[in-house]
Amino acid sequence: MENITELRRLGLFDARVPRYTSYPPATAFGATVNAGQQAAWLGDLDPGVPVSVYLHIPFCERLCWFCACRTQGTSTMRPVAAYLDSLRAELAMLRDILPDGVQMRQLHWGGGTPTILTPEMITTLATDITNVIPAAPDFDFSVEIDPTLVDQAKITALAKAGMTRASIGIQDFAPDVQNAIGRQQSYETTAACIDTLRDAKIRSLNADLVYGLPHQTLSTLRDTLDSVLALDPDRIALFGYAHVPTFSARQKMIPVDALPDELARYDLAQLSADVFRNAGYTPIGIDHFAKPTDSLAHAKKHGHLHRNFQGYTDDTCPTLIGIGASAISRLPQGYVQNAPATAAYRERIGHGQLAGCRGYALSTDDALRADAIGMLMCSFRIDLPALAARHKNAAALAKTHQAVCAEFAGYVARDDRFIRILPNGRPLTRLIANRYDAFRDVAAQYSQAS
Repeated sequence: MENITELRRLGLFDARVPRYTSYPPATAFGATVNAGQQAAWLGDLDPGVPVSVYLHIPFCERLCWFCACRTQGTSTMRPVAAYLDSLRAELAMLRDILPDGVQMRQLHWGGGTPTILTPEMITTLATDITNVIPAAPDFDFSVEIDPTLVDQAKITALAKAGMTRASIGIQDFAPDVQNAIGRQQSYETTAACIDTLRDAKIRSLNADLVYGLPHQTLSTLRDTLDSVLALDPDRIALFGYAHVPTFSARQKMIPVDALPDELARYDLAQLSADVFRNAGYTPIGIDHFAKPTDSLAHAKKHGHLHRNFQGYTDDTCPTLIGIGASAISRLPQGYVQNAPATAAYRERIGHGQLAGCRGYALSTDDALRADAIGMLMCSFRIDLPALAARHKNAAALAKTHQAVCAEFAGYVARDDRFIRILPNGRPLTRLIANRYDAFRDVAAQYSQAS
């Protein structure tokens, strides 16, 4: 209880801070970076350095109430087909802009529900992408999959297109939790999907879970965790539910009085971490777990773990090209986000221009802070000599280092090389990273630090 009291004093149960999947956070993006800047930055890419690609499919047959992603419901395939036409037009523009020779090392299809696509759509879209950005020899292709909206034919099409990793949405198996978040999905349906993926020789499976959902208790969550372990995923992503109904209107369907309080959220997260560690999974950063043989665990061990908009990754590409509505590109010079609304995205593409509408150009100070925050989020420490070697302005953070060590004394330690977050301070990681954020006083809606 003494530790809980200290964590409460430091603000863990009250603070709302970014997840730091990027720095600066997307709340700092502005309209000064637009499609023109996007085209210039893409044209300046080094063709000898492979890139990663994220492609967004915004459509869902059902809209889960807990979700705050950029999605829209549809009961027919007509808007999906029209959207694919816009994707092809965007890809055609990229073909004209990108330097010859650029290759793609990683491709991720997210959403929304990418498996809403028919097998024919899957095959055509995958071909369209690789015709513009050919796959590198060490190509990885991951897809977010809804087990209730996939079948043998779709999985076969994805496997033939080169899919190497599937990310399975689960969230929670408890029926009352599923009813409260608008996502009914049985264990049997999920297990059948995973069996089909394994039969298709998909080599890596990731399970997505959420804690902090309505009606979750330690007992019911433990049942879900045991069921997940029975599915034997290679990776597990454990995200805390962010209740932001003013941003995501569908969350107004969530019964607020059924949400666990801050301390209960903390206990749910700690239970999950303990269960996965005891089952032999390696903790990865603040919210992922991986089998010791998985590439994510290898990335952690060898110091090349990274964090992007999908969470923790072993992707070392300095460039991420976002394709589709709301997709964000991370380029050496900064970030660019495509128009978030599908209609606005299609309109821009229809006028023969890239869809970038907001973004951020990185300064040397931003690059320094991004590096420090990335170190904390990925390895729970800042390597001071490495930071100084990569950034001539590293001394600018000296006062911040001192303030962090003072504020979080007993949870952070410093020696000649590292500022480390101690094991008892790991729950405070996002709060500690926030102290390095030059935008921390900007009014914005973020998820709970716990």
